[in-house]
Amino acid sequence: MVAETARRVYADSAATTRLLPEVLEAMLPYLKDVFGNPSSLHDWGAQAQEAVEQARGQVAALIGGRPEEILFTSCGTESNNFAIKGLARAGQERGKHIVISAVEHFSVLHSARALEKMGFELSVVPVDRHGWVDPDSVARHLREDTILVSVMHANGEVGTIEPIKEIAQVVKGKSKAVFHTDAVATAGTIPVDVAELGVDALSLAANQFYGPKGAAALWLKRGVRIIPYLDGGVQEGGRRAGTENVPAIVGMGVAAEIARRELATRMKKLTPLRRRLIDGVLSRVEHSILTGHPENRLPGNASFCIKFIEGESMLMLLNSRGVAVSSGSACTSRALKASHVLSAMGIPAEVAQSSLLFSLGIDNTEADIDYILGVLPPIVDRLRQMSPLWAKFVKERR
Repeated sequence: MVAETARRVYADSAATTRLLPEVLEAMLPYLKDVFGNPSSLHDWGAQAQEAVEQARGQVAALIGGRPEEILFTSCGTESNNFAIKGLARAGQERGKHIVISAVEHFSVLHSARALEKMGFELSVVPVDRHGWVDPDSVARHLREDTILVSVMHANGEVGTIEPIKEIAQVVKGKSKAVFHTDAVATAGTIPVDVAELGVDALSLAANQFYGPKGAAALWLKRGVRIIPYLDGGVQEGGRRAGTENVPAIVGMGVAAEIARRELATRMKKLTPLRRRLIDGVLSRVEHSILTGHPENRLPGNASFCIKFIEGESMLMLLNSRGVAVSSGSACTSRALKASHVLSAMGIPAEVAQSSLLFSLGIDNTEADIDYILGVLPPIVDRLRQMSPLWAKFVKERR
């Protein structure tokens, strides 16, 4: 059911972004007349293959890589599964030790846990109260048999940007491990350059930078070995089997090209909007706390815990006022469990249940922020009047 309100504000860009008109226009021919299979040897296939290769170059340019290092996948989760499982299996003759951070996306965390059941060992690096991964802590977890390290570039749930360049230097200086970063939250949002970061593999997804769902990629540094985990054909250089989703790949390429061109402008717009929202919530909503790093965070990310009430209830009431937000990551928002990210940051479960994430996008305006700041406080007040936790707090405060 769609809420009927005077104003509608989409503030859930971490879940997905809208498709740009230019991207849709570029995709349409490949949904109609240019329908060939890129693996086919005739002209229809050649047209499709040419489009895929053009997109490969566009995506590579977004992150400073080479076209031949881009492997197209269906989503960020697949890219992360491919990286963790494929890189670990490729290196298992040298060792079976894997290192990840405590705030990784479930597609990394669960892939690593699955490998544990296959005989691999897993070390999980803790984070500080801002969700920040200390490079020295990573160094302390490295061993002679460490073959893979994976630390995300930024956490989409709390916005903290991790020191990937410094972690890469530690990994390369103290081990022979391959270093992967999940950059789904950053590629197309902030500057990402694989050479500058010093990583060996990087995941990204089109729907995070105004491209289509169903298209993503794994950048794999030339010379780094990976074992395919999809068996079948010889697509993507024999490393990712399956007929390519040509329309979505074309859309990803165009979205990547636009993101590269507009990156600075987008960041310049989003950062003050984020600051306005954070300052407004903290000043107008009593007992609210900002989660994630106060400054070193994604330009559109404003995440909070609003004590004594549940995030899910706030989400639903905000939706009834025409505001779309999330409570934690989109992949876990229906689980109704305390976020593992917030737990890793030392936030108690009862407080973590009160999480609320606003993730702003290029369409948001100051008027949107002011509308949010107008509707949120009454919602919080209403829910607290029904909260036994709030009643207990007020009673004990007297």
